Amino acid sequence: MAGDGRGVPSGTGVVRVPRRRPRRGVDPDREPSPTPGRYCPGVTLSPEAGRVLGCLVEKQLTTPQQYPLTLNALVTAANQATNRDPVVTLEDDTVLTAVDELRGLHLLRVVLPSHGRSVKRYRHVLDEAYGLDATRSALLAALLLRGPQTVGELRARTERMVDLPSVADVQGELSVLAEHPDGLARMLARRPGQKEDRWQQVVAAPWGPDRGAGGDGDGGGAGGAAGEEERGRRGGDDLPSDPGAGTPTSPDDGVAGLEQLHGEVVELRDQVTALRRDLDALREGLGG
Repeated sequence: MAGDGRGVPSGTGVVRVPRRRPRRGVDPDREPSPTPGRYCPGVTLSPEAGRVLGCLVEKQLTTPQQYPLTLNALVTAANQATNRDPVVTLEDDTVLTAVDELRGLHLLRVVLPSHGRSVKRYRHVLDEAYGLDATRSALLAALLLRGPQTVGELRARTERMVDLPSVADVQGELSVLAEHPDGLARMLARRPGQKEDRWQQVVAAPWGPDRGAGGDGDGGGAGGAAGEEERGRRGGDDLPSDPGAGTPTSPDDGVAGLEQLHGEVVELRDQVTALRRDLDALREGLGG
C-alpha cells in the first residue's frame, strides 16, 4: 500500500500529529494556564474576588517565602483583622468561588504540588494582565484591601510592600493608575469636612452594607462585620472538634500560618515605628 513518505498509509484518513517538546524553562508540574487573553475591562470583580486578588499581591510582596499561597493561607489572609476594611469572615467555599472567578478572567493561576509541597497553591497575574510594576500593583492591592484612602494613608500602608519616598510619588503613581486604559483607580469627591482627597480602586465592586461598607458606594466602610460571630467554622477537615487541640491540615499550612502570624507582628511593629517617627517630627516642629 502506498504511503505518504512519513510511514502513514495513504487513504486511511489518519493524521499523525507530531509530539511537541516541552518549552525550555516551563515547569511540567505547573497547571497549564487558561486560554491566553487579557482581563475584560467591562467586567467588575465581586468584592470577594477583589479581596482575594489584593491578598495575593500583598503576600507576594511582604512574605514571598510563603508565596504562592495555599487555600488555608489565602482564607487566613482574606479574613485577617489588620489592614482590612471591612473585616470579613469568608468561608473556604467562598474563597474558592472567588479563585474560580479570577482564574476565569485570567487574573489568577493554580500552581500544582511540586518540589515537596503537598497542596495546590494560587498566584496572581495582575502584573501581566494590566502591565503593572510592583509599586502600582501594591497601591492597587492596598485599595482593594482597605477601600478608599488618602495619598498619605496609602504611602504608610504600602511601606512593607514597596518604597515610595514621598507623597508626591504616591500621587504620581495613582495618576498613572487612573489614566490606565482600563481605568484602575479614580479620585473621589471630598465629603463635607474632609481636607484631603481620597482614591478608590474601580476593579472590584464595593462591599455591601451587610459587610460594613458606606452608603455612598465607595466601599470604605467601618468594618461592621468584625463584630459578627464566625459563621460556619470553615468545615470539619480544617478545624478539629476540640478547638484547643488544633493541628494543621498539612505541613505547608502549618508553616503558612506561622509565617502569616509573623508577618502581622512585623507589620504592627512597623506601624508603631512609623507613629513614633511622626511624633518625633511633630515635637521637633513644635520646638519641643
